[in-house]
Amino acid sequence: MPIATVNPANGETLKTYEAMDEEELERRLRLAEATFRTYRTTAFADRARLLNRAADLLDEDGAEIARVMTTEMGKPVKQARAEAAKCAKAMRWYAEHAAELLADERPAESDVKDSGASHALVRYRPLGPVLAVMPWNFPLWQVVRFAAPALMAGNVGLLKHASNVPQTALYLEDLFHRAGFTEGCFQTLLIGSGAVDEILRDERIRAATLTGSEPAGRAVASTASEMVKKTVLELGGSDPFVVMPSADVDRAAEVAVTARVQNNGQSCIAAKRFIVHSDVYDRFAERFTEGMKALKVGDPLEEETEVGPLASERGRADLEELVDDARRSGATVLCGGERPDGPGWYYPPTVIAGIDREMRIHREEAFGPVATLYRAADLDEAVLIANDSPFGLSSNVWTREAAEVDRFVRDLEAGGVYVNGMTASHPAFPFGGVKRSGYGRELSGHGIREFCNITTVWHGA
Repeated sequence: MPIATVNPANGETLKTYEAMDEEELERRLRLAEATFRTYRTTAFADRARLLNRAADLLDEDGAEIARVMTTEMGKPVKQARAEAAKCAKAMRWYAEHAAELLADERPAESDVKDSGASHALVRYRPLGPVLAVMPWNFPLWQVVRFAAPALMAGNVGLLKHASNVPQTALYLEDLFHRAGFTEGCFQTLLIGSGAVDEILRDERIRAATLTGSEPAGRAVASTASEMVKKTVLELGGSDPFVVMPSADVDRAAEVAVTARVQNNGQSCIAAKRFIVHSDVYDRFAERFTEGMKALKVGDPLEEETEVGPLASERGRADLEELVDDARRSGATVLCGGERPDGPGWYYPPTVIAGIDREMRIHREEAFGPVATLYRAADLDEAVLIANDSPFGLSSNVWTREAAEVDRFVRDLEAGGVYVNGMTASHPAFPFGGVKRSGYGRELSGHGIREFCNITTVWHGA
């Protein structure tokens, strides 16, 4: 795949870039290793000052970088501006909280004495250069939610971004440099995916994080395992959105539309499978389908646009295949389902009912504005359908019954359960999944500690 900005609204190639050669990659790896030796000793206050400056600069650049993101991957420009603001917020959150999150831990005095020590503690120390392999769908946020905690922990980062968002990738490197971080603290590597394996094998890379597809995650995890390196993986998701009879059905249907089509439906944590109790199924299906039909699809640079194009021609083709397979297998398309005429990689908001386990769309992630509807006879069947997926990233549950909430929290196989609302990431809460959605956690204290050497310090009596 070429490293290029291709506008998904019209298919026009706007900028192309040459991949870095081996000499430049070696220079950057040497620089990362050398920088880490000194940066790891900096004080939290100094790191926080730099990260807060980066947040200020990002706020100043918000409108400009939002247009870049929209041009590169097609998200509505309003959502792109919100993404930039969210990144600045996360930077400030980690700047404020990192010292507390990574403070020395003191074991119970009785345990210290029992071990024969005069005193002991647990200290969090940085690991070293971390390779981040990041996707195009949230081209700022996916990187910042790695970079902010990693830099505050004293690590340095090397970014291999998706090849279709090179301008955003280069902007991030420039942002951190303008904020005052030395060059080796955060570097963008303009390389193809084929170069990742060799870089990950380099002894100077101490760990890796990847957000992306399951095949990409398998490849990185395999190499990292061979090299005995720590990894965090956030992969696909096919999140359930369960609606029970006690729910505010109209509100649930309204939120369901946003939950499905955020980022043009290209979000791992977008709700994708809508599992509705039989008692309220017809009402929800009607309201939800009406809401999907009413969405404004168009030029993502226009303020009123709610759904823009998919990021790539291949992505649209993959989505079409899932819809066509379901239709051939007997599913009913309630709205959408047909590629529009004209330029760009657009696909309409689509709702499909009558899904069964043999359809590909039941097992595979639909990465675009396509929703599947399921009818559940009771809570047990709702849980069964929700868990009948290879993924387990997050989940959404709509009910006013406390006992039902307890049951869903206990039994849903997911990294998050959002009750009477849609899944959203926040720097204070851990983010990640189970099953084929990956392992490890980003954000919160859990995320900043993922790339730390958890060190026991023991002093004899």
